[in-house]
Amino acid sequence: MVKTSEKVEELIDPLLFHDRPWVTIVWDDPVNLMTYVTYVFITLFGYSKERAHELMLQVHNEGKAVVSSGRREEMERDVQRLHEFGLWATLQRDDQ
Repeated sequence: MVKTSEKVEELIDPLLFHDRPWVTIVWDDPVNLMTYVTYVFITLFGYSKERAHELMLQVHNEGKAVVSSGRREEMERDVQRLHEFGLWATLQRDDQ
């Protein structure tokens, strides 16, 4: 015999999981100059020079930084745009 409450929770959990936002992560690489990465963040995301510099330093010092968050389709587009500029970027669900 299957408990109804357990079955309902198994069905609901995936639905709630889809509501979590996605994030775009830029990873450190040995190729791109720090000034170029800052320029890309300003150009693509409209960040101020100071914010773009902070994110670039986070990429450089910690190996990665979250540069945008939102719906999956938007993050896929951001990753594609970053790739067009030659940066290494991925997307994932926001686990925070």
